[in-house]
Amino acid sequence: MKYNNTKNLTEGSYRKNIIDFAIPIMLSQLFQQLYNSADSFIVGKYLGDNALAAVSSSGPLIFLLISFFTGTSMGAGVVMSRYFGAGDDKRLSKAIHTNIAVGLITSTLLTMFGVTMTPHILRAMDVDKAILPQSIAYFRTYFTGVIFVVMYNICKSIMNAVGDSKRPLMYLIITSVLNVLLDILFISIFKMGVEGAAIATIIAQVVSVILCLVHLMKKGTVFQVRLKDIKIDKEMFIDICKYGLPTGIQNSVIGFANVLVQTNINYFGKEATAGCGAYSKIEGFAFLPVTSFSMALATFVSQNLGAGKIDRVKKGSRFGIITSVILAEIIGVIIYVFAPQFIGIFTKGKKVLQIGVKQARTAALFYCLLSFSHCIAGICRGAGKAIVSMFIMLGVWCIFRIVYITVAISIKKEIGLLFMAYPITWFISSVIFAIYYKRSNWINGFKKKA
Repeated sequence: MKYNNTKNLTEGSYRKNIIDFAIPIMLSQLFQQLYNSADSFIVGKYLGDNALAAVSSSGPLIFLLISFFTGTSMGAGVVMSRYFGAGDDKRLSKAIHTNIAVGLITSTLLTMFGVTMTPHILRAMDVDKAILPQSIAYFRTYFTGVIFVVMYNICKSIMNAVGDSKRPLMYLIITSVLNVLLDILFISIFKMGVEGAAIATIIAQVVSVILCLVHLMKKGTVFQVRLKDIKIDKEMFIDICKYGLPTGIQNSVIGFANVLVQTNINYFGKEATAGCGAYSKIEGFAFLPVTSFSMALATFVSQNLGAGKIDRVKKGSRFGIITSVILAEIIGVIIYVFAPQFIGIFTKGKKVLQIGVKQARTAALFYCLLSFSHCIAGICRGAGKAIVSMFIMLGVWCIFRIVYITVAISIKKEIGLLFMAYPITWFISSVIFAIYYKRSNWINGFKKKA
């Protein structure tokens, strides 16, 4: 089998391995965030604050519904990384094809659910009636093509599992530029409204999937995808469920909590929805080191445990955590200082701007805690202990956050109390993760297979 376009993270400098793998992911997230921000900028500029609020109100719900499937693909990536690190090409191939088969089935079901249930879900979220028709239009249009969103994440997880984070970056740059150009074409020239923004995203995702499959179907490679082999292998399906379901549930837990927060934000009116939507685009930049190092650590840990290099895993984990936390805090300080200018890019409405800045300055200085929690969760995922991070996220980021919001808002109807839910829960989860990382036997998450 050919091993070109792959990277073995079990050899060489662990610092260089992690950074070289994380940087393309970080740049990928940067371009994704830039085109998401450009999407919101174009919507706000050409269609106004109501349209921006409509698109923003759908954001947490979209994340909730696709996060489970992207989470399971990340968990499946751990399985693939382990077999790649161990040099088990046969099981690697089975894991790849099973992952694709599961993705095709689940994304089809997700499309049917999203399109059918859109109005009911958005009404349950208490979306402002003034923007509800636009929210429904955007959400339904987006979910007609959600299969491509899910399949892109699966293809990306395959490439990341074999150490290739550069190619997904290249594809994302191409599709990001395409998405922005299509946004301008559909919204400003063809006057297609919020549906135009959703259609632009779908087309860009279709192109990204095509590019990924062209690469993954190259003959003779260790990761080659063959159409005839796309089927569910029982052993691999059990492995993917074992390591992927906890990550999918964890992502859904976070998404569910965010939907509840968004529902409470919607209670304060469309200005609050638009302001928080503008902030969410800025916050995405804080996730650059968070996501990139979390994913890099998961792949690094999984490959090296597959190769039996435990000391290397420990050293690399410490390095990745420290680097990610420092970078996230630097970004947080920048966002705190320049929040008015950043939020002002998306809106000129005084109240919208005020709310967006308030949320930014409540959360930004605590991004170090967000990063720490995600890094440990990535390490747990790579070590086969994803169920641990799932329970921590479920208990803190979902149950505790919901209880806090319910109590706080019942005492005082103040939107700032909603914003405080994030740094408080980041702190609590970080304390728990730190204790687990220091005192548990997380390093032995996998049992070696013959």
